[in-house]
Amino acid sequence: MTEWLVPKRHRFFCESKIKIMKSENKLPKRKSPRLREFDYNSTALYFTTICVQHRKCLLSNIVGTGVLDCPQVELTQYGKIADKYIRQLNDFYDHISIEDYVIMPNHIHMVIFVCENGQSRTPVPTTKANSEYSKFISAFKRFCNKEYGHNIWQSRSHEHIIRNHYDYEEIAKYIHENPLKWHIDELFCE
Repeated sequence: MTEWLVPKRHRFFCESKIKIMKSENKLPKRKSPRLREFDYNSTALYFTTICVQHRKCLLSNIVGTGVLDCPQVELTQYGKIADKYIRQLNDFYDHISIEDYVIMPNHIHMVIFVCENGQSRTPVPTTKANSEYSKFISAFKRFCNKEYGHNIWQSRSHEHIIRNHYDYEEIAKYIHENPLKWHIDELFCE
């Protein structure tokens, strides 16, 4: 609060009133996307979606819409860079492998396998923020952005821990059919 706006005799009252207003105006706490009690360095499969900011279609185009011309992904320069780093980081990380992925116009879906890496350098319990999985996602975004010259990604990504074989099969099917169903995708934009 700027002192010259409030006379001296009213400053204490105004400052205490602001403190009360701030304490009464409690915002609801954001729900953590992290699965409670889950060790994000343990062996697991993740279905991950990384989105472009403002859903801009920068990564690819879906081409081919005829009956005999099945829709396919055609990567843009941004998409080619993302594809390059998915492949390079897949080779770089010993405990992580990309099982499947698709680069859509404004998002990327990946199935990421994290193999338990033995002794963790992170404190126990392992949080999502210091896990190998998070380091991989962060490195991927950082390397892409460096080559792009600016940030194109949303700050967070969405992950789903794949819990069983049926879950895995459904997600693999979704990834492979995503280009075919782009026009009805919840992230679709022109």
